[in-house]
Amino acid sequence: MSNKSKVTMAVTILASSLFLSGCGLFGGEEKKEIDPPKDVSLVEDESSLKETNGEQQPATDGEETAGETATVKTELYLIDKSGYVVPQTMELPKSEAVAKQALDYLVDNGPVTDKLPNGFRAVIPADTQISVNIKEGVAVADFSPEFKNYQKEDELKILQAITWTLTQFDSVDKIQMRINGEDITEMPVNGTPIDENISRSSGINIDTSDVVDISNTKALTVYYIGGDEEYTYYVPVTRRISETVSDNVTAVIEELTKSPSGTNLQTGFMSDVALLDQPKMAEGKVTLNFNENILGSFKEKKVSQDVLDALVLSLTEQKGIESVEVQVQGSADILNEEGKKLSEPVVRPEKVNTGSF
Repeated sequence: MSNKSKVTMAVTILASSLFLSGCGLFGGEEKKEIDPPKDVSLVEDESSLKETNGEQQPATDGEETAGETATVKTELYLIDKSGYVVPQTMELPKSEAVAKQALDYLVDNGPVTDKLPNGFRAVIPADTQISVNIKEGVAVADFSPEFKNYQKEDELKILQAITWTLTQFDSVDKIQMRINGEDITEMPVNGTPIDENISRSSGINIDTSDVVDISNTKALTVYYIGGDEEYTYYVPVTRRISETVSDNVTAVIEELTKSPSGTNLQTGFMSDVALLDQPKMAEGKVTLNFNENILGSFKEKKVSQDVLDALVLSLTEQKGIESVEVQVQGSADILNEEGKKLSEPVVRPEKVNTGSF
């Protein structure tokens, strides 16, 4: 099962009992129409894209009522005021070509303009025309010549935003890029190389600040908290760790105990959080036994929502991990921030950073 966009019935149950009822970044009280959004969350709605002979079929989520247009929740990877590529989930009109529509909403001065949260901007140059064809897991995105009209410092961010926006859909694993019908092997302004098939494994918001020799490292994507006191959201960051590390789960937790140096990103983990045992994997579930420092409240045995959120988001980026069971000193008798027992493994809902737009 794909980690990026697979949702089961367990998601619906857990989202309603854990995420959406909490005050953390996965959900909260009923949201009012405000700008910018004051809260963010994950949602469990499915926005899958099915493929038939390379044609895109309409997604099935969203509701339509009399006098209203049906919508579908879609992740758009935009650039925030700190320069990070960040997913923002928005309600877009339901379309038979949801992948193309998602890229159209990345175009500057395009339909996303009135939906942008404060401090965010679109990534694709204005007036760019786009087509998308999907076949056998590969989305071929073809851009008009206006695509070349961007600043060189945005080049890698544009490539990452396009890649992560398209690969949110179940039928897309990799992408290829063209300009005016011609395949390109590098970005047009600063010459950033483009692999034959780009995927999420290429990373996002890549941080190499603590790396001496990148040739002996591998990518590991973890989620931190960005934004400000009025609007916080999750930011995926690809760190580089030694390629000799075999236990990626423990490595993720170690990275979560430290914020990237020289940034405004935060983590809900205390620096002394540690695993007491080796992670246990079984049928897509990883079981983690932490010391008490994972608790936000020792007396009540509560785990804060932002710790749970960052943990499940980061670990489900790893291949084969679909859910996370949290224990403290060998006991699963712990509570979430709202005082509800974590009686089931936590799974990753469908979308990241939802709010009122």
